[in-house]
Amino acid sequence: MQNSITYKDAGVDIDAGEALVQKILPFARRTMRPEVIAGIGGFGAMFDIGSKYKHPILVSGTDGVGTKLKLAFELNRHDTIGIDLVAMSVNDILVQGAEPLFFLDYFACGSLNIETASNVIKGIAIGCEQSGCSLIGGETAEMPGMYASGEYDLAGFAVGVVEKTKVIDGSKIAVGDIILGLGSSGFHSNGYSLVRKIIHSSALELENKYNDKLSWADALLAPTTLYVRPVLEIMKHISVHGMSHITGGGITGNLPRIFPAHLAARIKLSALPKTRLFGWIQENAHLNDKQMLETFNCGIGYCLIIKADDEIKVREIMDKYGIEVYNLGAVISHASDMVEYI
Repeated sequence: MQNSITYKDAGVDIDAGEALVQKILPFARRTMRPEVIAGIGGFGAMFDIGSKYKHPILVSGTDGVGTKLKLAFELNRHDTIGIDLVAMSVNDILVQGAEPLFFLDYFACGSLNIETASNVIKGIAIGCEQSGCSLIGGETAEMPGMYASGEYDLAGFAVGVVEKTKVIDGSKIAVGDIILGLGSSGFHSNGYSLVRKIIHSSALELENKYNDKLSWADALLAPTTLYVRPVLEIMKHISVHGMSHITGGGITGNLPRIFPAHLAARIKLSALPKTRLFGWIQENAHLNDKQMLETFNCGIGYCLIIKADDEIKVREIMDKYGIEVYNLGAVISHASDMVEYI
């Protein structure tokens, strides 16, 4: 009788998958909100919204980390990429005023490395914990032949809730409102195909010092800033007329997504932060200001549109969280461009 060919022989290690689940459970448990009925381990996770809301509106978002993963592979650093994954989705649903409730992840690889996968998922749990949402489920897929050795793919899905009367949809934005930019930690999770090209063409040594505290590797892999807690706090104190998560497409592509058709943004270029990181990419990629603003966040990861009188309160709250605030400009009547730079 011929020897059997097992699933493990084909490259799928079920025992390793179970070992990973046991290793990440403590991290996931730390994210649990009281509304979670059934978390990781079942076929489906259950969450009880309860009676807190009169008319709850669910807001969902899904995203990945893009080719920033390639840099993580190259540097063999996987501890913060999960924070990026959470931030990309929860920052998106926050734009409409939603409080993130729970998060699910998808981790796919050719051959499961328990240490690498647990570091990634630990980062996801940290991102969830910092955002106040529960990591209640996910999928770990081991697919031999689909991915290069040592590589994996990552995706995430977030669900949040907002009271119907408190949905932020841009309808309250008016001429004279100001636009405040919240500082980013760096490139966040966008533009890395170009970033990686410039790293290689400029022969940048990633372990060289970026500043007194960080190497270039640290700066380039800095996780996406999570804006959830400070922005939710701001919403308790003032009326926020509009918000925008500055991701792929930069300020130019993302700010107009929340504006009524008859309004536009007037942005002061001089108000944008000047950082070594964005100066480096602009110089080495030979990009003009227009190209930079269409590609990168340029130091601004999130925008708030509010009444001018509320700026002091925003600064006060953001200061508690260590997030820089920049007065970028104001809302104007729409003439030609949805974003006008001066």
